[in-house]
Amino acid sequence: MAASKFHYIQEKDDAFLALFPHRFDYIWAIHPLVGEKVEWQTERRHPLSDRAIHQGAYLYGVRFGAETSYCLLDIDADSRYHPQQDSLAVSRLAAALEPLGLVSYVVCTSSHSGGLHLYFPFTQAQSSWRLAMAVAALLGNAGFNLQPGQLEIFPNPKPYRVDGTLSLFNAHRLPLQMGSYLLDERFQPVWTTPTNFLQRWQFAQSRNCIDPDILKQIIKQAKRKYYRISGKADKFINDLNAEIELGWTGFGQTNRLLGRIVMREYIFHHILFGGEPLVGSALVDVVLEVATSLPGYCDYCRHQHEIKHRITEWVRCIENSHYFHYGDPSGKFKSSTKDSELELAVQQSPTWNQEQSTGARDRIRSAIVDLLEQGKLPHGATARFRILVAYGIGGGTLYRHRDLWHPESLLPAEVIDGCTDSQSVEIPPDPPTSLMDSPVNRDEVALTGTNPTSLFPSNGGNQASSQASSDLMAPIQLSGRNFDCDRHPANGDSATVQGLQFVHQVLKEIKQRQTAGQTTQHSMAEQQRLKQQRSQAKRRAQMQEFLASGDPILMAEAFAWAQINPGILELRSGEGSLA
Repeated sequence: MAASKFHYIQEKDDAFLALFPHRFDYIWAIHPLVGEKVEWQTERRHPLSDRAIHQGAYLYGVRFGAETSYCLLDIDADSRYHPQQDSLAVSRLAAALEPLGLVSYVVCTSSHSGGLHLYFPFTQAQSSWRLAMAVAALLGNAGFNLQPGQLEIFPNPKPYRVDGTLSLFNAHRLPLQMGSYLLDERFQPVWTTPTNFLQRWQFAQSRNCIDPDILKQIIKQAKRKYYRISGKADKFINDLNAEIELGWTGFGQTNRLLGRIVMREYIFHHILFGGEPLVGSALVDVVLEVATSLPGYCDYCRHQHEIKHRITEWVRCIENSHYFHYGDPSGKFKSSTKDSELELAVQQSPTWNQEQSTGARDRIRSAIVDLLEQGKLPHGATARFRILVAYGIGGGTLYRHRDLWHPESLLPAEVIDGCTDSQSVEIPPDPPTSLMDSPVNRDEVALTGTNPTSLFPSNGGNQASSQASSDLMAPIQLSGRNFDCDRHPANGDSATVQGLQFVHQVLKEIKQRQTAGQTTQHSMAEQQRLKQQRSQAKRRAQMQEFLASGDPILMAEAFAWAQINPGILELRSGEGSLA
């Protein structure tokens, strides 16, 4: 014989006690002496029976289950909202709850202390958690502070605990026990029986009607200050809501919207609306309700005939994915085991800026390879700068990647020794606004065939539509080879790949010649001279940067240095004299 579920003994003819059906995890206390504080305890081993309440040996209180047919406001005797301190506060409290549909209440004293209990009963049972959130939001918006000793609400908006511990609604003392009496309109005690209380309850219940749509709207507008969630989770919820709440605004959006809705309800439904995390058919039903109520569903969703089937597929997908219910202790393990490889690939994938930088460096290498093939790679930094611009490479790009072309960095001295005679090392000037404005030989400009007006790269950069770009958008024909500024190895540019292979070949040949004694070795004096020149060049570049910084202190230092070393720094028009 199967064991039947245990139920506490109910007195079927007691309509008063039937108003408080949830009897688990009840509280009890010994009747205190005059002036003493009540010491409440929680009993979890068995539910509270009607007969124990009738016996009256102890004081009792009850909690709320998943649903409730009433809510309660508790005002202490010393509260600023008590009629003795503010005669209109109770009326203001009741008015604040009217948008929810609560317009009538039953008021009684809580005990001999003189505190008040305001019961708001209604016919249609509501989610205890949602009702608590809505009542707290309305009272908070009306300026009332919810805090013990002033004003408390039952059921309370209990926070969802992510540590796995059980979270219960707060318990309240049952009415009509010692010191509890019904009050009239002037908050004066009147003769009280359970029948009187029941009559007032039923009258208020007939006038109170909660609109589910208004309840949802109030919850959405309420601040999530009761959620024990991290900042990242809070942002995730906001991002999902931003996509979902707009609904359908055109065709072709069903798949993504259903995915967003399923994700939100699967991960955060118990956080947003209380209860247990959703799975299976319960999750399908909630997602179906949300999706069909969104704006534009009837106008733009072309899958209305199979919408539940689509939702079921999404639910099956997310339950087998790395996503988990927020607060699930095993969730992080689930995520790490299923997606470690994917997350590693995402972390190691290059960013957009890295891809842009790689493309720029490839173009510089290709240009250097072409110049090496022709034996036309200039020795001076300024000359190299100008000729590389002719390959469709912006001045700003060249300055960011000086290690690829500058005499101090390119092929550490072997390329210079292996290709031409060594000359003094130069530092290019600050990027000029135009090649014609820089101290460049006009014949050399004519040779390159370009006069760019900007030194910033066109790829990935903003440029004015009325101005030309320094990066040549059309391929430039030099020595029978085309160099297009839009080439990128990722796009299958075999010419760039071949150019990089040629660079490695050049390095290999130079190293072989050096090993065979075919290259000229620099003497210690020559190396010292080059080192000194590099140091001086670095100092000149620093002073040139100080001069262009616009900072009065740095500019003053640059002017002082230029007076000691005249004819080295380049002054732009309007910067004044060095004297």
